[in-house]
Amino acid sequence: MAEAQASPREVRRDEARKMVDAGAQLVDVRTDHEWEAGHIPGAVHIELPQLASRVDEIDRDRPVIFYCRSDNRSDMAAAALGEAGYDTAKLAEGATGWEEEGLELEPKDGYVAESGEAAAVLEARKRAS
Repeated sequence: MAEAQASPREVRRDEARKMVDAGAQLVDVRTDHEWEAGHIPGAVHIELPQLASRVDEIDRDRPVIFYCRSDNRSDMAAAALGEAGYDTAKLAEGATGWEEEGLELEPKDGYVAESGEAAAVLEARKRAS
């Protein structure tokens, strides 16, 4: 019987900030509309479906913290790259927890958007009006 894979390491917001200050990479794996609505300063944006084709943009020699809206997509990203030999973690409670703690998002009036196709359509209509 195959052994179950260990869950990716989860870091709280204060630990994530310290890790980034020490050189860790912060990668947002959410969709374009979520990124545009608001993201954590200093993060780079690589949507989860693009991760495999853009993995060369992530430095294998530095820790990497993934985040999404909550935890699902970042869990998948951290697990996949962790299995490939990267030092990975996921941000506990994702961008939602970051925002709820009152921490900074970019742009200045940024917010954590809903995920999914319907949310993207609503966001586009909101920007157009």
